[in-house]
Amino acid sequence: MNSIRQDWFSNVRNDLLAGLVVALALIPEAIAFSIIAGVDPKVGLYASFCIATVTAFVGGRPGMISAATGAMALVMVMLVKDHGLQYLLAATVLTGVLQILAGWLRLGALMRFVSRSVVTGFVNALAILIFMAQLPELTGANAT
Repeated sequence: MNSIRQDWFSNVRNDLLAGLVVALALIPEAIAFSIIAGVDPKVGLYASFCIATVTAFVGGRPGMISAATGAMALVMVMLVKDHGLQYLLAATVLTGVLQILAGWLRLGALMRFVSRSVVTGFVNALAILIFMAQLPELTGANAT
């Protein structure tokens, strides 16, 4: 019982402040990724809340924020357009199962074999794709 008390209640003030900062950062991110994926922003807010709540109770690491990502939002655009919101839920659950499996198999250790330039290129390409997805919103043009 002391271990649970130590883990959960040893730093309540800082945990609450950290949670507030993460929540304030997560709201615009969830809305933006919802718009990119082509779903109602409420869907993104609910999903981000669920992800954060599950991560808080099930696991995670100190200093880790679990939320929707731009990479997933870009992949999900065509899925939602072609198959609807129901397939988005199924794809999200499948992604979670695959992540749990990868964690259980400790596949994260393989990331040390991915060079820094590959990771930088991935992040830069993601930024370009997000910008291109938002360009119609910026210019007021219809997306084709």
